[in-house]
Amino acid sequence: MKYKKISLIFLIILYLEFIYHLFVFKSFDIKSIYFIIIFAFLASVFIDLITNLFSHKKNKLLFMVIVVFLTIIFTAQYINYIFYGNVISIYSIFNGGQVFEFYGQIISVILGNIIPVILLLLPNLLLNTINKKIFTINLNYSQLMLKIGLLFISYFLCVLSLNFDHKSIYSAKEVYYNKHAPIQTSQVLGLMTTMKLDIKRALFGFEEKIIPANKEQILIIKEKEYNKIDINFDYLIEKEINNNIKNIHNYFKNSIPSEKNEYTGMFKGMNLITIVAEAFNPIAVNEVLTPTLYKLVNNGFKFNNFYTPVYYVSTSDGEYVTSTSLLPKESVWSLSRSSKNYLPYTYGNIFKSLGYSTNAYHNGNYKYYNRHLSHPNMGYNFIGCGNGLQNNMNCKKWPQSDIEMIEATFDLYSNNKSFMTYYMTISGHLEYNFSGNNMAYKNKALVQNMENSTAIKAYMASQIELDKALELLINKLEEKNILNNTVIVLSSDHYPYGLKITEMKEVMNIKDDKFDIHKNNLIIWNNQIKTPIEVNKYAQSLDILPTVLNLFGVDFDSRLLMGRDILSSSQGLIIFNDRSWITEYGKYDATKKLFIPFENNVSNDYIDSNNDIVYNKYVVSKSILENDYYNYVLGGN
Repeated sequence: MKYKKISLIFLIILYLEFIYHLFVFKSFDIKSIYFIIIFAFLASVFIDLITNLFSHKKNKLLFMVIVVFLTIIFTAQYINYIFYGNVISIYSIFNGGQVFEFYGQIISVILGNIIPVILLLLPNLLLNTINKKIFTINLNYSQLMLKIGLLFISYFLCVLSLNFDHKSIYSAKEVYYNKHAPIQTSQVLGLMTTMKLDIKRALFGFEEKIIPANKEQILIIKEKEYNKIDINFDYLIEKEINNNIKNIHNYFKNSIPSEKNEYTGMFKGMNLITIVAEAFNPIAVNEVLTPTLYKLVNNGFKFNNFYTPVYYVSTSDGEYVTSTSLLPKESVWSLSRSSKNYLPYTYGNIFKSLGYSTNAYHNGNYKYYNRHLSHPNMGYNFIGCGNGLQNNMNCKKWPQSDIEMIEATFDLYSNNKSFMTYYMTISGHLEYNFSGNNMAYKNKALVQNMENSTAIKAYMASQIELDKALELLINKLEEKNILNNTVIVLSSDHYPYGLKITEMKEVMNIKDDKFDIHKNNLIIWNNQIKTPIEVNKYAQSLDILPTVLNLFGVDFDSRLLMGRDILSSSQGLIIFNDRSWITEYGKYDATKKLFIPFENNVSNDYIDSNNDIVYNKYVVSKSILENDYYNYVLGGN
């Protein structure tokens, strides 16, 4: 029996799409099944065509290579989704795709999900069994025209079918033509179509339109003060010829700034130390094992509903969100890309303009994620392992010590009259075991009595290094008599995805696996705050920058940031990488299109309005990054 390639490749693609969909999204709907089938057929016609253009031997070889490539890509995308919760972009693949960063943890993910991995690789075994029976030919002119005609008919069928689903914000037509949302696209149209669109948009560019935000019109009450500056948006709109810039002007013109409040200027003139702590999580806060973290979390400001969602490029996007109050763009390294942009509202650039010395330190490779380009652009004198830090600490171990980083850097800035210092730590990095993690091994004896899995013990041991680093930092500040005049802000880049959710549940109250793993602590602490200030608003890492700027009494325009001052009256909003969100009224799962209310009587209009707001924040953040927007509105371009 001979197997026709077009039938075989169609079944293989359909099989891969359905296995991926089943294990990633856990469910199907009729609409997704339909679109996946017709787009899989289109891909099959194309592959059948190009594997009939050469000799029989070359056609068969090319066909087999394509099938093997597809199974590998689908498997890699599945592993990446389990690990990072997103779709790998073509940009990440050609820039050292993050799925390949940590081999040991990747192997652990594979072993923990061995059934779907085997199922995704199964077509290779099938192909090896029947490869001699695969029918390939050399096309003559009429056969070639016939297949090209079938390709065009298939394409137009797919395009016309998009009109059957065009009403919702992430409908099939919208994600195909107008919206870059890879998770939603892969759910509706399939993974192959998502990757095709990603490649096309990477090569030829892609602009998304802002949804007119008539539900978010500005309402200024004259008696109140706002964190805004005088920007004549009407004039800027009138003279602007670039439609993308004009659209952003319109968006900010109609955005609501956050109010100044009782905490405005509370820390004015003080020193600031901000820390993005690798994989920091409430699991790490223990009164006995990590007493300094426990003290800082439960004193100063105490945020009870704070989240650090993981985004597309893990730590790099975590830094980007925290440092700029902008959402990262899918398919690029946003922090690296921003290195050529004017960024007036980063800590370094703001505090440098106020006369502070501004320094940033990272105890990892200084070029990793191109930090040697992004951090100086954010206003810092940046030192990491490889451009100076290795002279004062051991940079050869993995992961490196946060204690050693504090010891090596404190004297470099603490003698200045006013300083703003940024740390990106690394001691809490995966993998969480005692054989491949130097920090976990170093502190192993301190966690021996924990009645938990090895992974939790190793994670806790790695975070003990952060705790001791903070203790050292506070002691040094006190020795110099500048502790009372220094504010410490600490947050995480993302949850510890090196741990399994089942392991996290040993020590953390997780009822909803999708959302609760991202719940975290935000530390804003000064020694002079004697009574904890509890804050119940829903907030996230996107909100840290405007909150700190308000506390330091900095003049800034809060409309130009995607986050909002947590201490203001602005609505709390948490935005996840798949466009899901949480507010005080409930949580919305974008992949399931399901709203789970915390209170009754939440209208569909409210859900639609928040979907529009979340979408706009992604689009505007991307436009700011791609168009160097701050240079237009604040830089004098």
